[in-house]
Amino acid sequence: MTDAILLPELISRSATREPDAIALTHGQRSISYGLLQQSLSRFAGGLINLGMQRGERIGIYLEKRLETVVASFGSAAAGCVFVPLNPLLKADQVAHIMRDCNVRALVTSSERLSLLAPILASCHDLRQVILVNTDHLPSGDGPLAYLHWDDLLQAGIRSGHRVIDTDMAAILYTSGSTGKPKGVVLSHRNIVAGAISVASYLENSAEDTLLAALPLSFDAGFSQLTTAFHAGARVVLLNYLLPQDVLKALAAEKVTGLTAVPPLYIQLSQLEWPLAIGQHLRYFANTGGRMPRDTLAALRARLPNSRPYLMYGLTEAFRSTYLPPEEVDRRPDSIGKAIPNAEILVLREDGSPCAANEPGELVHRGALVGMGYWNDHEKTAERYKPLPANTPGRGPGLVLPEIAVFSGDSVRIDEEGFLYFIGRRDEMMKTSGYRVSPTEVEEILYATRLVGECAAFGVEHPSLGQAIQVIATPAAGGSLDTAALLAECRSRMPAYMVPANIFVRHDPLPRNPNGKIDRKALASEFRAHASPSGGPDQPGE
Repeated sequence: MTDAILLPELISRSATREPDAIALTHGQRSISYGLLQQSLSRFAGGLINLGMQRGERIGIYLEKRLETVVASFGSAAAGCVFVPLNPLLKADQVAHIMRDCNVRALVTSSERLSLLAPILASCHDLRQVILVNTDHLPSGDGPLAYLHWDDLLQAGIRSGHRVIDTDMAAILYTSGSTGKPKGVVLSHRNIVAGAISVASYLENSAEDTLLAALPLSFDAGFSQLTTAFHAGARVVLLNYLLPQDVLKALAAEKVTGLTAVPPLYIQLSQLEWPLAIGQHLRYFANTGGRMPRDTLAALRARLPNSRPYLMYGLTEAFRSTYLPPEEVDRRPDSIGKAIPNAEILVLREDGSPCAANEPGELVHRGALVGMGYWNDHEKTAERYKPLPANTPGRGPGLVLPEIAVFSGDSVRIDEEGFLYFIGRRDEMMKTSGYRVSPTEVEEILYATRLVGECAAFGVEHPSLGQAIQVIATPAAGGSLDTAALLAECRSRMPAYMVPANIFVRHDPLPRNPNGKIDRKALASEFRAHASPSGGPDQPGE
């Protein structure tokens, strides 16, 4: 059978092969590929019956559950565009997204609807609210109509609008360096090509069970669905409260593949793992930032038979690079090479290629390059640009430009073609005439084993340009001696890199909706409470 071309075909092709194989598990509920295909087809038919037009946006504001998956793939099957709204978002943030991309229908629960009540009237394009779990529908208010999930699915199976692989399939909202979230538009081709690429190097098969621990509004979180469905594997949906819940799910569901972000892995590495997990966890993959060396070492000690995959990606191009497990011992700091069906370039500001080990901007070209930011010409022009005419693979006779994603990330490439992340250009700290990556500072702090979590950022300084500040938590079960930590920094860092101050925080560091440590929020909080002497009024709070 040929590979999928459109997003819903990832499910329909697996349903044709093995209709009785389990596709999804959530708590005590499981659903086979055959029933999942029927459900999304009925959801698509329900949207068509409501009069939804090709390309209209369907918002989904739910925790991870079976209906979340059905609504996502069913919207695409109808020829509409699904917009996953992170369940951690508050009402005003949800309202911004729904207004920004003109959401026409919203799928949510009665509990979440009550949170949204104050903002629904401001979402002028919203016409339908589909509730997954209530017997008592609210009365319609003006143009807004309410419908129960089961009633929507009773409309029967109807053909969706005709779409092709370059049509929109989803809009994923991602935090920017400034301002409100931006909507990254992804086509069917973007998502399907990504699923096929990632599943190939992770060697996913129908025997796999993947744990969906990341938010489905996060590209790496949604990838757990698409890679699994391409391979005919099973996905376990997990809404966890504590890191210990992740370990329990890994053991209970005999998970074979886990993808997570560094903050979660840092927490997991400090826990005792059930021995049984190592007997079935085939791989663990990192995304969303550099994995600290000590964290990686601790995980590998607990999971000697599991293969580590270190990955790099950005929502604008889904996934860009991975480091094969066999290379981890030789180059643990590398983000690897381009994934299949993608090319990664390292370019200078003038568009020319960088020499080996020369810092430059990571540029991604190929089938995974998204369609730009929704309704934002300026930001799209900043990030999605034509490739230089002399780019390898671009013959001189080609007239039409090729658009690539210019990531804004500084990287270098070594003589063997392996890439190394340096830092976000908009997060680089400029101190004493040097450019310093916050991730490089954090990596050294983690290597001391004196901190649990940490974040480094720069604040304005009259003589240094920026002074490096660090907020850190104690290691598990201990306390944090800032004087001892600074002494370690002085012994491990050049003088210009040593933090000006280290402040202890006893609560976990704040996360953004995708589970990453929110360095920007910490920096803003620091500046808001800074005293004239250059530090917070109450260090450690």
